Amino acid sequence: MWQFISEQISEHSGHLFVCQNRQPVAGGDTHQCAVIRDDSQRYFVKYRTLTSVDNTELDAEADGLKALANAACIRTPKVICYGVLEEGHQLHEYLVMQYFKLSQSASEDWLTCGKQLAHLHRTTSGPEYGWPRDNYIGRSVQVNTATDSWATFFAESRIGAMLELLARQGHVWCNIDVCTTQIYHFLQDYQPQPSLLHGDLWSGNLGFHHHQPVLFDPAVYFGDRETDVAMTELFGRLPDAFYEGYNAIWPLDEGYRSRRKLYQLYHILNHAVLFGGHYLQAAQDDIVQLNQQLL
Repeated sequence: MWQFISEQISEHSGHLFVCQNRQPVAGGDTHQCAVIRDDSQRYFVKYRTLTSVDNTELDAEADGLKALANAACIRTPKVICYGVLEEGHQLHEYLVMQYFKLSQSASEDWLTCGKQLAHLHRTTSGPEYGWPRDNYIGRSVQVNTATDSWATFFAESRIGAMLELLARQGHVWCNIDVCTTQIYHFLQDYQPQPSLLHGDLWSGNLGFHHHQPVLFDPAVYFGDRETDVAMTELFGRLPDAFYEGYNAIWPLDEGYRSRRKLYQLYHILNHAVLFGGHYLQAAQDDIVQLNQQLL
């Protein structure tokens, strides 16, 4: 496999590469990661065994990284190559990216990160929310069916889709149609700009290289910019300088605080789908609270 990947790197980078060293690094739940190198080059590689030819998570990740890179607002690892290969009667997909050595951050770095994210959110493609393809939020399929109604998109393709996944696991805490209708009515008069979003923005999916912010592991789509900001406050709030920088470029709407909990619910539900445990109780509590709030 590594000889083949080396050949693909050489072809796509335009520089001869022969893997001389491979160092496994901590990765995700469904893929493995490694840093590979020769005398002068290093690359970060994700790879996984495919259970279905349609379940190409790394292809979706490559698509998202390219979209963020094309916006040219905040640094992301450059996609070198992506592909599928057969080895040992199994199919494997791989994604080769530019390698960044991440370092400690200072307050000024977080200020820059907030500013650059706000500039990214200025990127739009028109009146519709969604993305040309479904992608992944963790291991869960992220539904991106396009619509020109933010209320419809978030109610159905975000909360409704996650509630359906939980129902298939036997966790039913509400009438899904009633719940999505309540969310629709709550958001129906709110029509934000469809911003290009990272989609899975928490501290584990960003870092700093030579004091410059780097985003990775995206779940991109066009949606309300507040959803990205809300997630940064869910699993350990980012430093205050980040929000100071963001608001210096594009201040958040006063109504953000009334929507933040709802936007965070999407990720709580996804964690319940993926990990169960205490996330199931947290998700159930949030659904009950939401129903009481929106009645």
